[in-house]
Amino acid sequence: MKNLSKSLLLILTVIIVAFGLNSCGQDALNLSPTDQISDNQVWEDPALMDLYLGDVYRQMHHGQDELKLSSLTDDTHFTHDYGSFGIVSGNWRPDDLGSLGRGDLQHFRWDHLYYAIRQANIILENIDDANASESFKSSIKGETHFLRAYFYHNLIRMYGGVPIIETSVDLFGDEDLLVARNSFEESVNFVVEEADRAAALLPIEPRDLGRATKGAALALKARILIHAASDLFADPIGSNPELTGYTSGSQESRYQAAKAAAQEVMDLNIYSLYNQHADPAVNYEQLFLVNGRHSETILNRYFLASRDWTDRYLTHQFNGPNGYRGWAGNTPLQSLVDSYEMSDGSEFDWNNPEHAAAPYENRDPRFYASILYDGAPWVEPPSFREPYDANGHIQTFESITLPDGSEAVGVDTRNGPIEDWNGSYTRYYMRKFIDPTMLPSERQETPYPYFRYAEVLLNYAEACIGLSEDEEARQVINMVRERAGMPDITDSGQALVERYRNERRVELFGEEHRFFDIRRWKTAPEKYHNGFGIRITADATDRRDRSTYSNYTYEPYSIRERNWNDSHYFAPISEDEMNRNNQLIQNPGY
Repeated sequence: MKNLSKSLLLILTVIIVAFGLNSCGQDALNLSPTDQISDNQVWEDPALMDLYLGDVYRQMHHGQDELKLSSLTDDTHFTHDYGSFGIVSGNWRPDDLGSLGRGDLQHFRWDHLYYAIRQANIILENIDDANASESFKSSIKGETHFLRAYFYHNLIRMYGGVPIIETSVDLFGDEDLLVARNSFEESVNFVVEEADRAAALLPIEPRDLGRATKGAALALKARILIHAASDLFADPIGSNPELTGYTSGSQESRYQAAKAAAQEVMDLNIYSLYNQHADPAVNYEQLFLVNGRHSETILNRYFLASRDWTDRYLTHQFNGPNGYRGWAGNTPLQSLVDSYEMSDGSEFDWNNPEHAAAPYENRDPRFYASILYDGAPWVEPPSFREPYDANGHIQTFESITLPDGSEAVGVDTRNGPIEDWNGSYTRYYMRKFIDPTMLPSERQETPYPYFRYAEVLLNYAEACIGLSEDEEARQVINMVRERAGMPDITDSGQALVERYRNERRVELFGEEHRFFDIRRWKTAPEKYHNGFGIRITADATDRRDRSTYSNYTYEPYSIRERNWNDSHYFAPISEDEMNRNNQLIQNPGY
């Protein structure tokens, strides 16, 4: 047997792996070994093998930690900085990784991902000789190939071409291990090959909630291929272009491969868009609140309320309004709010007097399920909020004028009477992913989607657009829009490109796509402009009763200067990694 570590011992820290447990799975993993277990023992016991694999799954982390990747884009602003301000201002350096150096975004960090890859490599080196049934070993191998592909696809999206390591060497503990980066093409090909290996071994239905399936492996392949087919990699940057894109082959062939990969998922005929509620806004809201699988689920991460801080899953606490004692973390920017179309499919426009007078009326239903805006109905007010709000409506107005001439400020602002230091600068709050029946202090057990069917459809549509197959692209985009309660689009050419990109933005908001999308489309330079919020005033006869408000005014205003730096198409490899391994080539511009 290959060794799990240099000490020849594996210390299994047994965790209730909350990403994929139904009641049966939870009981099976609810074990508490208190001593060291030799590596031979692990490979003699299927339960221990599964526990070890569970810890590898845990390295996927999730997109609902305190600082979301969206706050490094034009979608949201992170109230508490945590290194985000420097990145969105164009200042990202090998000696200052900013937010990428934090645990919130560990699933995109070089060191974390290579640690996870080593764990996966250990399993693949040992599983063939393990004492278990062939069917069990096949499942473990399939899931591990998927996980290794997943870790590498996050590395590629963040850094470009990376070292491909397929053995359990310690990339950080062995001073003699010097490994060069593989080309971008080699790195993408490796993920595709791993995904295919996984798909060949994995079942259609997961062996337990939250485990990888054939559909998850094929969805991963489709994602990396549409990423690789994008404009950024067709004309690679830097003095080592093989690390940042393709130096041969055609972009058309890459779009063909991406389309075929998405088609493979569609041809499984087991997924469909979630559509269980007549109200499109409620339907979109509930899509993310079902604690289990539904027709759109391809792969989710699941959580237990008791593991809130352990798994860094406190979505409402992290992002809820300060007037409910939430922490207002990732707050929507005005550019995101404005990207939601009017309900008739027309573009929202501040220069349209009707739009400007009532900017939150008659919008895409997904807007109401994703954004908390001034006046939005929310959780029943707790006792500490009742003196200011009788019915549970968001108050982000700058001021209201009362009959006696006095003014009052919104309870959900940085000037409000409740935890003002946690108020949103943009005066919007995130609603998507949050259970509207619970307070921030309560712990919800709703999943996080790694892959869902809407993304597959959009990836397919994007490939069709890249191949000038506009009619087919429209048909698939309209499937997503119809589910959302929006009218069909009829655009072609560049207008269709822009319409598709906006559709992808609103449909997949907060799911860790926007950061990579605006880079691979090479639209980031025009997106990292100053971040805006909203300033609102009104008159009211009773601040506690929203029905008495009138004479609203709305004024977008700049909350923070933002800038783009062309080096930011790829993340910097940290100074520590560069010093440790002199075979590495730094990304362009750093």
